[in-house]
Amino acid sequence: MVTVDENNPKLTDPYGRTVDYLRVSVTDRCDFRCQYCMSENMTFLPKKDLLSFEELAEICDMFVKLGTKRIRISGGEPLVRKNILNLLKQMGSWVEQGRLEELTLTTNGTQLKRFAQDLVSCNIKRINVSLDSLDPQKFQQITRWGKLEPVLDGIMAAKNLGIHVKINTVVMKDFNDQEIPNLIAWAHGHGFDISLIETMPMGEVEPDRVDQYQPLSEIRERLSSSWTLVPSNHRTAGPATYVDVLQTGGRLGFITPLSHNFCESCNRVRLTCTGLLYLCLGQDDCYDLRETLRKQEDLEQAIRHALGMKPKGHDFVIDRTKGISGVHRHMSVTGG
Repeated sequence: MVTVDENNPKLTDPYGRTVDYLRVSVTDRCDFRCQYCMSENMTFLPKKDLLSFEELAEICDMFVKLGTKRIRISGGEPLVRKNILNLLKQMGSWVEQGRLEELTLTTNGTQLKRFAQDLVSCNIKRINVSLDSLDPQKFQQITRWGKLEPVLDGIMAAKNLGIHVKINTVVMKDFNDQEIPNLIAWAHGHGFDISLIETMPMGEVEPDRVDQYQPLSEIRERLSSSWTLVPSNHRTAGPATYVDVLQTGGRLGFITPLSHNFCESCNRVRLTCTGLLYLCLGQDDCYDLRETLRKQEDLEQAIRHALGMKPKGHDFVIDRTKGISGVHRHMSVTGG
């Protein structure tokens, strides 16, 4: 058993930022192929390469011992991994014990109707659901084969069980950008927060991201012409900045990794289902914690060493004159 240094329990990076938020991708697989996230013909990891639930729990347990307050489970689509509830129940017990402040989940919603009650039992009180259109044809186009109705049914099942739902919408120029007011009104009408997200240059996908990219400053300006947006002090562990929409009574977030990055306040790292610890969503540098585990080396020391590699900021650029600068891995490898 590794003994944590009680005199220096918290994780900090070279720039003095406290890292207390862990995002865990439990699978790279998904039942959608969203255009901005994956290529249409993906090659997924062999199951033998994945960390077992016991290994994932051991790494996450060490992060909790080192001051992690929140863990978000993501994918791919996390609810398609077989027996995922075994892991969620164990992590949910940490919340019940007061060791972890919050366990949350990001999902595409396809499995929510089936799993919503189980999520409540695992002490998951808040989820993010990716939803980029309320138009069934557009929804199928962006997901490549997804159906909208099961996702909406899943969202309502979660709502009816008291789970707080936040909608995440990637804004794509000339595709769903004109639909944003309707999405906001729908979300707020059901009591959901909604965050808008700029498309990010991760992996090789079609169509071209230069064509997809829509700065959220332009969307905000459009919304301000018909709605009153009041800056909000509301904050979550994530990167969104929020406003309250007076006309709808709801909360709207903006996640702007390109037009205005949020690196100065970054408090998070990402663990993949193969044990790679990524210190930045927009950098390829990572540390292999699977090797640390399987060689029975000092896990705390490895995590602290990895945090020393965390960069000051990402290198995302989408510009017609400068081209695209991003990372080679797909979004599904590390989650959002």
